[in-house]
Amino acid sequence: MQPSEAAVVTGASSGIGEACARHLLDQGISVVALQRSPPRLKHANLHFRPIDLADLAATRTLAQQIAREFPVRYLVNNAGANRPALLEEATIDDFEYVTAITLGAAMVLTQALVPAMRAANFGRIVNISSRAIMGKTSRTVYASAKAGLIGMTRTIACEVGGDGVTVNTVIPGPVASDLFNRGHPEGSVKRQTVIDGILVKRVGTPDDIARAVLFFLARDAGYVTGQALFVCGGTSVTGTGGA
Repeated sequence: MQPSEAAVVTGASSGIGEACARHLLDQGISVVALQRSPPRLKHANLHFRPIDLADLAATRTLAQQIAREFPVRYLVNNAGANRPALLEEATIDDFEYVTAITLGAAMVLTQALVPAMRAANFGRIVNISSRAIMGKTSRTVYASAKAGLIGMTRTIACEVGGDGVTVNTVIPGPVASDLFNRGHPEGSVKRQTVIDGILVKRVGTPDDIARAVLFFLARDAGYVTGQALFVCGGTSVTGTGGA
């Protein structure tokens, strides 16, 4: 990775996105963070651009501005939304909102940033999915959107591979994010039930996921594209502990 290059990370205000941004900054890469809330990270090379990623027209406009302003060679489509509901209670509004953030924003950002990657004959794109694609109660909308990212990854990888651009997906299992910790407090039965379903007997950390993302973003990972990697503590094997 070259210091003159930049990365765009969505949903970098906390959790996995924050960890990805921090690791990239540690490697000397400027990071443009896209989300509604300001990032907690403070760094001279961290640039925050507030955006509601569900507003795809505004996201496209901002993405085009960023493409003109920064030499973006790395893109991490991490932002997502989860509106849990049983099948009978899921709504089209929920579907459209979650799909816009998870799939729509990923597509719009990729469209805007790939041309410069192609021109440089180098680019790395990583999409963040979820182990919930394997099936999880109350996740019809969320799992559908996250599963769609894998199809998007494989298709775009086919189109840009000859231009030095790779596209891959990381599929996290249960991760101790702020949201997870609120719903599964330390020492709670609910948290222990999740841990019991994880082969490595612990909840993942944002850094666990970020390290896998950084592998796909590396310059010397150019022979790996169109892939989907579970980083889930083994929950994709057991079929339990969905995130």
